[in-house]
Amino acid sequence: MTLTCHHFDAGRCGSCALLRTPYADQLAAKQADVERLLLDVAPGVEWLPPVASAEAGFRNKAKMVVTGTSAAPTLGILAPPGSAAAQAGEVGIDLRDCALHTPGLVAAMDTIAAFVDRAGLAPYDLGTRRGELKHVIATESPDGELMVRFVLRSQEPVARIRKHLPWLLESLPAATVVSVNLQPEHKAVLEGEREIVLVGETLTMRINGLPLHLRPQGFFQTNTAMAAALYAQAAAWIDEAAPARVLDLYCGVGGFALHAARVGSSPAVTGVEISADAVAAARRTAGELGLDDARFLTGDATAMADLLPEADLVVVNPPRRGIGDLAALLDGSTVRDVVYSSCNAVSLARDLAAMPSLRPVRARLLDMFPHTGHYEVVVHLTRA
Repeated sequence: MTLTCHHFDAGRCGSCALLRTPYADQLAAKQADVERLLLDVAPGVEWLPPVASAEAGFRNKAKMVVTGTSAAPTLGILAPPGSAAAQAGEVGIDLRDCALHTPGLVAAMDTIAAFVDRAGLAPYDLGTRRGELKHVIATESPDGELMVRFVLRSQEPVARIRKHLPWLLESLPAATVVSVNLQPEHKAVLEGEREIVLVGETLTMRINGLPLHLRPQGFFQTNTAMAAALYAQAAAWIDEAAPARVLDLYCGVGGFALHAARVGSSPAVTGVEISADAVAAARRTAGELGLDDARFLTGDATAMADLLPEADLVVVNPPRRGIGDLAALLDGSTVRDVVYSSCNAVSLARDLAAMPSLRPVRARLLDMFPHTGHYEVVVHLTRA
């Protein structure tokens, strides 16, 4: 049985390229793909069974392009070039009912659209370069709370948003964080550097009993259930390795580091992340949990080689490009174990090849992105 989507069937949205492929076949193909990519660099690795995702309602973040008018906004994507919708003159495709989004996000979209009308937020027009509202970004926590962000071209509409904010909070009581992001550039960039927080501070992403705090510009895995499974798997391997000291590079809001701090050996944990906001969020969770041996530092992971001698086990969860020069530094270090979480098996294979002293012993695929060719894979390496 496959998930059906009237937007896909009508050719209005092709984001889920594998939608017509039965889910079991999608998962099997991803497993075959990652085994092929890692065959030469991880020949003896033990593959644990892949972790399947729900087929619908799994995506905790909605990134909606806003088109149309303030009175009748379209929240979704731009009409694909050459599509029937584009040929018919449609600029945007409304995806408020996208089946991938969590039910709470779907339920919130009509209220958000009504707020756009109420506050007179004119959608930004790419052709004329007029209008203000570029995107709406909404995230739902496991507890059902919402973060709603309005990406604007300028600060001009902020006063109107503030004026009508009480209506939004009354109409959408799940919204505990509301902010404005300023993105003045005329280019395909989702958001800008400046954030104006209007309500709240952080969204609590409660994962495996840990209250991880997400700030408006923070990163969090978009599939909550798969994030929980990923952290649990890494924690189990860390528990078995029983390190005294763990270093988590690219730590984000501290998901891996804080899970590691609670394993049986109670290791001292250091997390490193380039985002000061994410580091502040990780420190907040550590303080709430009384984890005195968990510290978090702001900095570039690739420039933290001086911390490697202090670690028995290192966790890396880099962006798609991989860890680059850090691979050689890890290979030449005294680190005993590495847990590598990757969203790009191509860069993972390249990095594993650059660490011949660290042998991949087990790995697991987690289907973070159903109906696409993307997936997450986590690998445990130990020094040969």
